[in-house]
Amino acid sequence: MRDIGHFIGGKHVPGTSGRKADVFEPMTGEVVGKVALASTEEMRAAVENAKAAQPAWAATNPQRRARVLMKFLELVQREYDALAELLAREHGKTVPDAKGDIQRGLEVIEFACGIPHLLKGDFSDGAGPGIDLYSMRQPLGVVAGITPFNFPAMIPMWKFGPAIACGNAFILKPSERDPGVPMRLAELMMEAGLPAGILNVVNGDKVAVDAILDDPDIHAIGFVGSSAIAQYIYARGAANGKRVQGFGGAKNHMIIMPDADMDQAVDALIGAGYGSAGERCMAISVAVPVGQEAADRLIEKLIPRVESLKIGPSTDPTADFGPLVTREAVERVKGYVGLGVQEGAKLLVDGRNFTLQGYENGFYMGGCLFDNVTPDMRIYKEEIFGPVLSVVRAPDYKEALRLPTEHEYGNGVAIFTRDGDAARDFASKVNVGMVGINVPIPVPLAYHTFGGWKRSGFGDLNQHGPDGVRFYTKTKTVTARWPSGIKDGADFNIPTMG
Repeated sequence: MRDIGHFIGGKHVPGTSGRKADVFEPMTGEVVGKVALASTEEMRAAVENAKAAQPAWAATNPQRRARVLMKFLELVQREYDALAELLAREHGKTVPDAKGDIQRGLEVIEFACGIPHLLKGDFSDGAGPGIDLYSMRQPLGVVAGITPFNFPAMIPMWKFGPAIACGNAFILKPSERDPGVPMRLAELMMEAGLPAGILNVVNGDKVAVDAILDDPDIHAIGFVGSSAIAQYIYARGAANGKRVQGFGGAKNHMIIMPDADMDQAVDALIGAGYGSAGERCMAISVAVPVGQEAADRLIEKLIPRVESLKIGPSTDPTADFGPLVTREAVERVKGYVGLGVQEGAKLLVDGRNFTLQGYENGFYMGGCLFDNVTPDMRIYKEEIFGPVLSVVRAPDYKEALRLPTEHEYGNGVAIFTRDGDAARDFASKVNVGMVGINVPIPVPLAYHTFGGWKRSGFGDLNQHGPDGVRFYTKTKTVTARWPSGIKDGADFNIPTMG
């Protein structure tokens, strides 16, 4: 059984709080490790270490910082298969899905390798008589990331990649449910040449989170998780004078117009709704067919596809999805399915009694499909985070547009149609942060920015892309004038450039 501590100052250190949490292998239900839960004092030690190391790293030129990230890319490629298997065993997602988790993180690292260009400021020659203006982007100092269980490789890399490239030192507090991959990523960053203390991994629970929120030497915090916790982190962090980007829950809709290619739409729904057992903040959990005929055709095609989903252990490369992350997660999702039945939704496929031979103690659940879900039901309003798809029938396009626009979450949305006018109108008007047109999971590529609206996102700046660089830097503007031999005398008026 593994004993997982922390990674501080470039080395593994044991936990000293006396508190630990179990690390499970979801496909078997077995406890495979113990992870230390940090105290406030342990977090403070990591921050002091990072604070001491950061000035020298900030003074390192951006090309050299980029070279460390380039070497890190090479090392992760070397360890790709082993990382994916470790991720799958701790989280429960299949190995192919775990490889996608790693790849989407690496794409942000690739973007951050362009930091010499991304940090370039602006320059105005001759802004006034003998005066030049220029700006520069400088690191904040020590920053932190609090990342979720469902993407233990991707989201840590989304956070620490741009932050470190910009010259900051980083404190990572990953999920205690699957801490193995974040720890291994920190080791690989050290092997790539990152100085000790620039990337620290401190495992923990709410005690560690509150220590991050209250520490005066942490200047920015990136978070991904539930909306309630995102709002808490945003409010407490901002009250303490920190920059905060907090990304929360989602209820992502997929609109299926009457003219859509129904086979394509069904393929998209199956993958986006049930992939990773629905444990994705960008999962499609609500299908909105427009018109009775489209709804009936959709249901007719969906039922056999959901019934035939292959659920298997994380190591089965042919499985559509694996187990959920914990037994508590399974029970929570089952509770929502039961609630949906009580609320009057029609349960067409019931996966609650699924068991996998040879893995009876694993955290498995089959796919579930609801029809006739209405906006007043809790299974529509709340994030289920499991393999459950709800069909909400819309009589017309106007209603289909209204549903995601008025929902409290605004992370992602998709529309499937052959009509360019409808797609363009939808993309313009829908009150959601990320839109897919015939794309079911509209996660932008690394050189654009990722972020939801409403209760899916708290803060002014999003993840990765240009916003990531802006979030982890502060802008300094310099007004320069060199003596020209002309004596103007004192001027008591506000300076102008006229």
